[in-house]
Amino acid sequence: MQRHQRGVTFLGWLVILIPMALVLYGGIRLTPVYLEHMKVARTLEQVSEEFKGGQVDGQSIRYAIEKRFDIEGVTVMTVRDGDKLKIRREGNGYLVQAVYSDSVPFMGNVSLRVDFDKTVTVE
Repeated sequence: MQRHQRGVTFLGWLVILIPMALVLYGGIRLTPVYLEHMKVARTLEQVSEEFKGGQVDGQSIRYAIEKRFDIEGVTVMTVRDGDKLKIRREGNGYLVQAVYSDSVPFMGNVSLRVDFDKTVTVE
């Protein structure tokens, strides 16, 4: 009588679990980066709402963003980072754009890099 083996072998489990563990570990490493980006995006949206329909200039926008970055504890950029945070006049209002990259170590000399671009209009 011939017996058939059922189930997954140890090697099969390794083939299934190792890629899943790597993806989970990458997600764990990237979570703080995305939480920081959510703070930046929320700050830009709040500033856009604050100055809606009112008198606005670039300096007051910069001050409001700096104040919120201090309160939220944003460390990935400051208001003085002209290459990351751009405030420029466009039409009747201002275009506020946060363009930056962030990276976290993954394993050994491998890092995970994420690029962000958030733009709001302040009118």
